[in-house]
Amino acid sequence: MLQEVKDYLKITWADEDPTIGKFILRGKEYLEDLIGSALDFDTEGQPKALLLDYCRYAYNNGLEFYEENFSKDILRLQLKVGISLLIPVVI
Repeated sequence: MLQEVKDYLKITWADEDPTIGKFILRGKEYLEDLIGSALDFDTEGQPKALLLDYCRYAYNNGLEFYEENFSKDILRLQLKVGISLLIPVVI
């Protein structure tokens, strides 16, 4: 995940790896808390996209704007996860 975030942020140097690693951990915890469920950040999809943008905002000192700017995406994911918990999976 570290390399994916660095690629997304266009960072080619290793000096900031520890800081970016902390952004990733905080972002995962923050998003899972907002959504109310464990999320899969390893596969392409909305959780991963939201995490990448969380890291972008954190890296650029703009976290105070993140939730406001991504509120629709966060709500959409909350609804998707909530519905998936209500509907039994048929195999």
